[in-house]
Amino acid sequence: MPSSTAATGVILPRLDVPVRRIGGRDFNFDREVAVMAVINRTPDSFYDRGATFTLDAAVAAARRAVLDGADWVDIGGAKFAPGPAIPVAAEIDRVVPVVEALRGAGVVISVDTFDPDVARASIRAGAHVINDTTGVHDPRMAEVVADSAATLVITHSLARPRTPYPAPRYDDVVGEVAAFLLDRVDRAVRHGMPADRLVIDPGHDLNKNTRHSLELTRRLGEITTLGLPTLVAVSNKDFIGETLDRDRDQRVEGTLAAAVFCILQGARIVRVHNVPAAVDAVRMVEAILGFREPAYLRHNLT
Repeated sequence: MPSSTAATGVILPRLDVPVRRIGGRDFNFDREVAVMAVINRTPDSFYDRGATFTLDAAVAAARRAVLDGADWVDIGGAKFAPGPAIPVAAEIDRVVPVVEALRGAGVVISVDTFDPDVARASIRAGAHVINDTTGVHDPRMAEVVADSAATLVITHSLARPRTPYPAPRYDDVVGEVAAFLLDRVDRAVRHGMPADRLVIDPGHDLNKNTRHSLELTRRLGEITTLGLPTLVAVSNKDFIGETLDRDRDQRVEGTLAAAVFCILQGARIVRVHNVPAAVDAVRMVEAILGFREPAYLRHNLT
C-alpha cells in the first residue's frame, strides 16, 4: 500500500478511501483523527462503575463530551466482559433513549453492541455507527448494518459474547489479529456490507494479556496498513494499569501516551473516557503532523 511522509518524517499510511461520510460529516482520515467518547449505560462498567447508568446521567455525560470536543459518542448497554447475558429488550431500553436524545447534537452517534437486533433498533433511532466488539461473530450484524447508511466497526476478539477466554495464547499476536480482521472484513462484505463503511479495531485487552496489548501497540502500523480506518480503544485499560502499576482512576497519562503512539502509526479514531485531555492530545498531534493550524499565533510575532 502506498504511503506518504509528513514534514516530521513520520510515515503515514494512505487509506483505501480516506474520506468517509459518517453521521452527516466528512472525515478525511489521511489528515484527521476523531475522538470517540465512551458513555456506558451499564451498572458495572469497568471504568466508571455505573456513574452514567441512569438515562439522565448518560445523556448529560454525552452532551458534556460534545461540548468538550468529542467527534463521536459511543453508547454501550452491555459489557464485553464475561457475565450473564443482557436481554435484548433491556439493552435496547438502555441505548436507544440516549441515541434519540443526541439526534441533532452535531456528533457521530455510535452504539457498542454485538447483538444485531440492538443494532437495528439503534440505527432506526438515529445511530450512525455500530461498534461490534465481537468482530461480526454473528453474520446477521453485517446484514443489518448493510441495510442502512451506518458504519460498522469490526473488532478483534476470540471469545463468544460474554464468555471467558482464560490465558489467551498467540504465536504472533499482531499477525493473527491482522488475519482475523481481514477474515471478518471478508465475512462482512460477503454479507452485503460495503467496504467503504467498515472500520477495524485490533481490540486491545480483549482476550489478550498485557504483553499482547503492548505488542499490538508497538506494531500497530501492521494493522493500520490493512487499508481501513483503524480505531484504538486503549483508554484506562488493564495493560496500561499493569505496565505502570496504576489503578483505574490513575491511567490518564498512560492512556494519552498509548493513544499518541497509535496515532503516529496511523490510528485515526481513539475511543476514550477522559475527553478533554484526549482532545487536547489529539489536536496537538494533528498540529505537529501538519494536519491542522494552531488556534492562534502570537508568540514571537510582535
